[in-house]
Amino acid sequence: MIIRDKLYIGGSWVTPSDPGLLEIRSPHDRSVLGRVAQAAAADVDAAVAAARKAFDQGPWPRTDPKERQEVIRRVNALREARADEVAAAISAENGSAGWFTRAGQPFLTLQVNAYLKAAEELGWEEVVEPSDPSVPYDTIVRREPIGVVAAVIPWNSPFSAATAKLTPALLAGNTVVLKVSPENSLSMMLLADLYHEAGLPEGVLSILPADRETSEYLISHPGIDKIAFTGSTRAGRRIASIAGDHLKRVSLELGGKSAAVILEDADLAAVMRGLRSGSLGNNGEACILQTRILAPRSRYEEIVAALKEMVESLKVGDPSDPDTFIGPMIRPDQQQRVIDYIRLGIEEGARLVTGGPQVPAGLENGNYVTPTVFADVDNGMRIAQEEIFGPVLVVIPYDDEDDAVRIANDSEYGLSGGVWSSSTERALTVARRLRTGTVTLNGSPISFDGPFGGYKASGIGREYGPVGLTEYLEHKSITRHH
Repeated sequence: MIIRDKLYIGGSWVTPSDPGLLEIRSPHDRSVLGRVAQAAAADVDAAVAAARKAFDQGPWPRTDPKERQEVIRRVNALREARADEVAAAISAENGSAGWFTRAGQPFLTLQVNAYLKAAEELGWEEVVEPSDPSVPYDTIVRREPIGVVAAVIPWNSPFSAATAKLTPALLAGNTVVLKVSPENSLSMMLLADLYHEAGLPEGVLSILPADRETSEYLISHPGIDKIAFTGSTRAGRRIASIAGDHLKRVSLELGGKSAAVILEDADLAAVMRGLRSGSLGNNGEACILQTRILAPRSRYEEIVAALKEMVESLKVGDPSDPDTFIGPMIRPDQQQRVIDYIRLGIEEGARLVTGGPQVPAGLENGNYVTPTVFADVDNGMRIAQEEIFGPVLVVIPYDDEDDAVRIANDSEYGLSGGVWSSSTERALTVARRLRTGTVTLNGSPISFDGPFGGYKASGIGREYGPVGLTEYLEHKSITRHH
């Protein structure tokens, strides 16, 4: 039993305004893992006040960028040294299978290193010569921090989401209030320990577990200059409206319903290996997963059969078991939500290839669902259009490449996607036609050096690398006569 009865506000562990502690339960068997303090409005006020003072009067925004980079390197090294502990904490709290949380640790390092490279190469202050030589002045272009950032992240991949926002925001010289989901209270207090040990100046960072109401209070707070949010499209629309009312800077990384376009010449064995993690990683609870499988009619039944075999080979169970590939949903209501979508797919007339609404035998005490594949799915069905956020795949037939592109783009979302072909050039030709922010070819991993984010209802703005860093910067022009 872990007890964390303090909140991390402005670099100090302080007593919360509400002394009550939230029980954190295991998704595997619903036992109590720990009890953790939760932030209320008064705690948000304290965190924003500390961040405001640190930004307006403190050294952090005026610190040499190289010194800020050194602090981030220390955080990264501290997290690497405790990688197994971090992975185990996320698995226990989220239900994410151990293979997934352990594999994620090197990717966190890549994520941070890409931001560090971007910060090292950024021209924090540059002189731009006039395009017309007769003009008697030049321009100094400065990149400066925005101010106080409210970063709000979801429960499904907490360390990755936190890293994607804290790292560029702090490298840019901002101060940050990070609002995390109640479900991640334990692991995010571990993250606070790492930043505390790294030695940020007073006031620069607060990490607050809190509910949705407190989250809205934070993003509406007059002391906040920028909102950075990852979560559902529905919540993103609400946040965008609040940001618009107050003219706050905003970036939104939202939902997805991404397509895996399997071309006729694809190596099916390689496709199945890639889709194991590309479509079912993190128990299906990830916005980037390729859950719409677009298959050519000429190979349709072959692909459906291969998906059935692959999905049925995956062990469902205790996330701490090294043989487990798919763990439980994070909460009972999320479990029920996924089961309801499976029932909906049956009602809509899709062919149930494997799985179904029944809870896996022997796992009734946890938040488990049976991994499910639907075939003969029309792209207009709700199971093909709505984000299920669980291990449910839909297989949609297409006639030719034009038809595949049309179906892939027929979605309100545009976050991710993949193309599979024995010809990289052919896959690339299709990828260029997809209206989505990120496309992987033949199972390649997402790059942290390139921008990540969504088209359409999948978001506003980008994360990762140089583009992600600029989301946390203002650009100032100072003109002067020669």
